[in-house]
Amino acid sequence: MLNYVPAFPFALMLLSIAFLPLAAPRFWAKNRNKAIVAALFGLPMLIWGGIKIPDEMLTSIEHYASFIILLFSLYVISGGISLHGDLRGTPRNNALLMLVGAVLANVIGTTGASMLLIRPFLRANRHRRCCWHMPVFFIIIVSNCGGLLTPLGDPPLFLGYLSGVPFFWPIRMAPIWAVTVGLSVAAFLIWELIAVRNESCDAVPAPLPAATKEPFAIRGWQNIVFLAVVVSSVFMKSPWRELNMLVATAGSLLLGPKGPRRDNHFTWHPIEEVAILFAGIFVTMAPALSLLHQHAAEFGLSKPWHFFWVTGGLSSILDNAPTYATFFSLAQSVFAGGDVAGIPTVILEAISAGAVFMGANSYIGNGPNFMVKAIADHRGFHTPSFFGYMFFTALIMMPIYLLLTLLFFR
Repeated sequence: MLNYVPAFPFALMLLSIAFLPLAAPRFWAKNRNKAIVAALFGLPMLIWGGIKIPDEMLTSIEHYASFIILLFSLYVISGGISLHGDLRGTPRNNALLMLVGAVLANVIGTTGASMLLIRPFLRANRHRRCCWHMPVFFIIIVSNCGGLLTPLGDPPLFLGYLSGVPFFWPIRMAPIWAVTVGLSVAAFLIWELIAVRNESCDAVPAPLPAATKEPFAIRGWQNIVFLAVVVSSVFMKSPWRELNMLVATAGSLLLGPKGPRRDNHFTWHPIEEVAILFAGIFVTMAPALSLLHQHAAEFGLSKPWHFFWVTGGLSSILDNAPTYATFFSLAQSVFAGGDVAGIPTVILEAISAGAVFMGANSYIGNGPNFMVKAIADHRGFHTPSFFGYMFFTALIMMPIYLLLTLLFFR
């Protein structure tokens, strides 16, 4: 039992994120108080880890730095791009935007697609009364499930690329992607139709007369160049990768127009919240991941569905990138001589799909999840609590996961 004590601060950090917004909402609303909680659990483990597991702790800190610089860059640059036009928040338009986001996630990453589309999505639906489900489905589809087809799509796949998986290999998972995204968008469309039917007649406004329609336009298009610089930087090695991202971010702030940020009601609060909470998560997570790595071989994993569910289940409560790396390494040792980076194709598909898809199961499973929640809350959409979100995603996604198991991972 004593061997598992170092993992307790991580569990307490997660419980704080889950319960404090409910038990002490005024206290939790201030980022300063979040920083106090993160320091309370994080600083002792930073000292302990520096002594007991210095290599693992240093790796976790490096991952956090890369992680938060990427999120910071995408948040700031995309905040300078505003999409305008008469996008009406109808069920059909909302579902189409989800599909566009799922495809775009493979080009500019789930974080980039989320930060680019979440604001116009919320703006188009600001008139809706029954709207709490919208950010949740957005997180599921755009912030997670969409990014399965390229190493740019989601951080776990980029780690696989760095570890020897060919760049275009994830495209072979297109059938898995199509089933998951198709069913989750269908579930969203059904939910939307029911929600609109239960709202008053003004829930979906009537189309505007042609003379008053605002044509589609992109403001702050100069920031698309800086966004492309950030995306291309993922091919560079650290620390040049992070330095390049910060230079692009500075260029966006100094050279980009100010109007689009005003249009987006841009504030620093969401990125501050994410930076603070994930600092505590990454530091306290290092001992938990070290224990997982030590005992992973004891799990008796041998079949594709084993790797799909265990990788996915742990990606729900741990960041999905280091979880992917742990089971990627385990699979290389269990299946020596596999055809893709030393791993059988179906096993690597199971690990990849589990990490990418089930990162949607909690707010902390993947980087953009908490950021989308913070932006939605700031815009008045009142997203579910930590456990409320997990219950809702389980209701929607568990049948899809079971179907994927039967079709692809038996």
